[in-house]
Amino acid sequence: MTARRKILLVTTDQQRYDTIGCNGGALARTPVVDGLAATGIRYERAHPQSVVCMPSRATILTGQHPATHGVWMNGVPLPADAPSAAEVLRQAGYRTALVGKAHFEPYLDPFLRFEENALARTGTTPAGGAHHGFEHLELATHGPVGPLHYARWLAEHHPEAVGGFYRVLDGSMQVNAEGGGDTGAPQVAVNPIERGWYHTDWVADRTIAWLDSLDAGDDWFCWMSFPDPHHPWDPPQSEVGRVDWRDVPLPAGYPVTAAERERIIDAKPRHWRLWYDGALVSNYEAPAAWVPATLTADQVREVNARNAVECELIDEALGRVLARVAARGWADDVDVLFTTDHGELQGDFGLLFKGPYHVDALMRLPLVWRPARSAGPPPAVVRRPVGLVDLAPTLCAIAGLEPPPWMQGRPLPADDADGAERGFERVLTDWDSELFGVDVHLRTITRDGWVCTAYLPGSVHDGTEGELYDLADDPLQQANLWDDPARRALRDDLLADLWDHRPPQRVPRPRVEAPV
Repeated sequence: MTARRKILLVTTDQQRYDTIGCNGGALARTPVVDGLAATGIRYERAHPQSVVCMPSRATILTGQHPATHGVWMNGVPLPADAPSAAEVLRQAGYRTALVGKAHFEPYLDPFLRFEENALARTGTTPAGGAHHGFEHLELATHGPVGPLHYARWLAEHHPEAVGGFYRVLDGSMQVNAEGGGDTGAPQVAVNPIERGWYHTDWVADRTIAWLDSLDAGDDWFCWMSFPDPHHPWDPPQSEVGRVDWRDVPLPAGYPVTAAERERIIDAKPRHWRLWYDGALVSNYEAPAAWVPATLTADQVREVNARNAVECELIDEALGRVLARVAARGWADDVDVLFTTDHGELQGDFGLLFKGPYHVDALMRLPLVWRPARSAGPPPAVVRRPVGLVDLAPTLCAIAGLEPPPWMQGRPLPADDADGAERGFERVLTDWDSELFGVDVHLRTITRDGWVCTAYLPGSVHDGTEGELYDLADDPLQQANLWDDPARRALRDDLLADLWDHRPPQRVPRPRVEAPV
């Protein structure tokens, strides 16, 4: 049988659209991803179906919206019966691996109730030969604590490095609010670890080792999943000098004065100001003890500098993997897709981290697809809206397989003409959270250069609130037009389109098993 195109899916965690050079980023040097974009397809409007880790990663794997696959918030494990693009490829003869961050199941799991944690701790083979379609797993997260492969490897081979990482949880098992670095920025720490021991290079090393285990004629799909640049921002201190935070300009989305920040936030639904003042937290990963109103301009600069360093290390690690792919003779026959699960506020609106805030900082994602040179279309930039829900059917199409009917996305368009012909007009994004007695629910449509978000009834919303932004005139999404009478007809049309295209809710809704 003729060998099929091989597939390398590269994801990062919590990376903004504007952190890579080909998307206008000026802080981090990302020549490898920029090179993929120059010879492939770059997407201007790629959006997640959720702006938090577990639901978004489940969407990448299943090609389904969160309402369908059931992972409606962090802490909800992907149901055992959820379909998987990796399993489709495995059944078609592909060798399959996931190296790095999976997070289809909760991390806070002291009794190893969930298969990912138990498999990593015991080193056993997945039941039936694969876990959600992956026959080989080597797992990591953001630090050195827990049962996953990276934590075990670091403790065994370099135990002296374990204590250098930021302590993610405090003594109350809440996300740590402690600051560090030069400015006291939250979730920043000086990490003396050697670069080659850090999880970014470990993910690349283990990916290369798996590729080296394959025969030259194998068809393969590898999901290489970097934990960075998600907080905490504690890259190897030897690399921090790449970007001097003192020279970092403030991001365009950071209003410099407190009065301006508060004026913008006060025009948005109430939970924006409540979080800014430290009165409400609706996402476990945002430190409950941290008050965003205390964030300083220098702290924003230091966070952005360290984030850029982490993006550079990822780019260099990807370059090593691609060099190995070329050395194996596969360079012309491998499709490479690069993206992330969601973005990061990173100073926009005077905020950090993520949560129920459907703006470009969290919703506009880097997405580059460099098709195999042996079969790929010419380079292009696609401005039509696409979603992470479209990745799974794209993987099938690359392998020459018809996407199964349970996938709700479509293979990514090769250019705007293809996107127009196949009806890429809108993308939907949800948020659901029930945490600390607070529940927040958002439903968003991005279409025709507008972002429209409806709020369902919850702890601080009565169901009448919302947000409406004109991306052409207000790219920073600082002017909420939801209550503008002149935009009422447009708002109603977008809302009708949103409700018409939403998939039905999975019943019963799976339970939250852990906070993250």
